[in-house]
Amino acid sequence: MKREMLLWDETIFKDREVLEFDHLPEHFAHREPQMESLKFCVKPVFAGGRPVNALCLGPPGTGKTTAVVKLFTEIEAHSTKVIPVHVNCQIDHTRHAIFLRIYSKLLGHSPPTSGVSFKRVLERIAKAMTTENRVIVVALDDVNYLFPEREVDRVLYTLLRAHETFPGFRAGVIAILSEPALSYIFDPRVGSVFQAEEVSFPLYSIEEIRDILGRRVHLGFYPGVASGEIIDLVSDLTERAGDLRVGIDLLKRAGMEAERRASRIISKEDVDRAYERSRLVHLSSALKPLREDELLLLGLAAEMETSKAGDLYERFKDATGSGYTRFHEILNKLDAARLIDTDFSGPGHRGRSRVVRIRYDPKEVLDRIRPKENI
Repeated sequence: MKREMLLWDETIFKDREVLEFDHLPEHFAHREPQMESLKFCVKPVFAGGRPVNALCLGPPGTGKTTAVVKLFTEIEAHSTKVIPVHVNCQIDHTRHAIFLRIYSKLLGHSPPTSGVSFKRVLERIAKAMTTENRVIVVALDDVNYLFPEREVDRVLYTLLRAHETFPGFRAGVIAILSEPALSYIFDPRVGSVFQAEEVSFPLYSIEEIRDILGRRVHLGFYPGVASGEIIDLVSDLTERAGDLRVGIDLLKRAGMEAERRASRIISKEDVDRAYERSRLVHLSSALKPLREDELLLLGLAAEMETSKAGDLYERFKDATGSGYTRFHEILNKLDAARLIDTDFSGPGHRGRSRVVRIRYDPKEVLDRIRPKENI
């Protein structure tokens, strides 16, 4: 007779890793046209040409990063001449940091930590590429983090025009942006060489969500843990959120809720409790890389909900003693991270004034920031 309750050393999870939203699935369903488009962009490399640049567009949680990582995995399995470099622009958001990432991937080790100029790093990259007849394909994931101070123009200009200084330098770029369209206007010198093939990633349909989550349940839980009704419920909540990552995280957290009750099956109540944590998983992931003063400014913006940049700066300066330059940098970063909107409206004492609006429910933001502030 099957026991109703879990023993202390038992688990309902067959493979927890499958229920992480950054898990790379072996079977990547419902994105076949996008994968074919990306393969088309890389194909010229294998005939001695340059890659076609690509721009992956679509809402968060629609498979953009997974598609590029799957492509890069296939490239590495079949070629030693094409070097794919995945860059998380949340972490590496300057030209120097990005080229250090390229250097490390290409040469297999990091350059000296001090005393090496950007010019020397670029020269070393170019020499390794041209001597060994290698091509780099650089994915700039969350490229919007390069929009402040127009850093993206510097990165793309260097990558895509390096062949003018270093004959034989071949590079392509795949930019990933969690928006339905690109609103950024490139420097004309960059726009003339970037000319990216747009690859659109629409929201998953409810049927596609149910299929993907059903596969995760099959691989992640033991049989009978999540019924069809539970999968349907999680799928409906995922479609409402418009982000597949919510559903994957919700399955994991609902399983944890069931285990907390020592239950062998996930109940509707487990899903309901877990949803409070999972429904804003995109907000939580956007907060993770923020530094203390960046969280503080976001908290001030959430408290004020809508404010003029000058008023927000005065509060920030009183709290930190930082100058306007640092305030401006953080404001641009929070805007790039889609945590706030900053619109210009009318004249201010520094030219046109900016109006800062929080993009989430202020209480949701403050509830997630305050524990970090108290650490």
